[in-house]
Amino acid sequence: MSRVLYGYWRSSASYRVRIALGLKGLDYENKGIDLRTGAQGGVGFKLLNPQGFVPYFIDGDVGLNQSLAILEYIDEMYPEPSLLDADPVKRARIRAAAQIIVCDIHPVDNLRVLKYLKTEMGQEQEAIDDWYRHWIEEGFKPLEEIAEGSPGPYLFGDQVTLADVCIAPQMYNARRMRTDLSRFPTLVEIDKALMKLPAFLNARPEAQPDADS
Repeated sequence: MSRVLYGYWRSSASYRVRIALGLKGLDYENKGIDLRTGAQGGVGFKLLNPQGFVPYFIDGDVGLNQSLAILEYIDEMYPEPSLLDADPVKRARIRAAAQIIVCDIHPVDNLRVLKYLKTEMGQEQEAIDDWYRHWIEEGFKPLEEIAEGSPGPYLFGDQVTLADVCIAPQMYNARRMRTDLSRFPTLVEIDKALMKLPAFLNARPEAQPDADS
């Protein structure tokens, strides 16, 4: 069965899917879509994904968009190791933590939003960077509280979950944007633990074939 991941090396949504594929031990072909040049709006890619977003994942004759939907598909089709919990309450809490990142932080810090702030709203880069950091910090506050209640080393204990798959790329973005992480020491420690795992290391943006040299 052929698997293809259309993504962008620095896209946190693509990063999430790369981590999950690595955790599951699934081989795939990586096809880079350069968001800076507008390649996501090209006719060829829009035929695959009319929304024109990355990632887009092909698994045999199945094509899927939206990272969270892709992650849950991968977890259901390839259940070991599981990214969720057998207990419905824990499962819901893991999903809720993941959604803080995917639904609350990421959409307002997306590249197209930042471009709109600059080109249509006339904002200076300093103000845009402040915007970016503000929404990361707002989302990290409740995540830090969740992390403080975990026995560790990960966000929900000793098993890597969907929430960890989402938090690592957001931590990467936070550092890239020079966010002050001193208020989130538990998240920093969780990220350190995750980065000891091959699936997380191999999924790093700078390790991708389409990364800037």
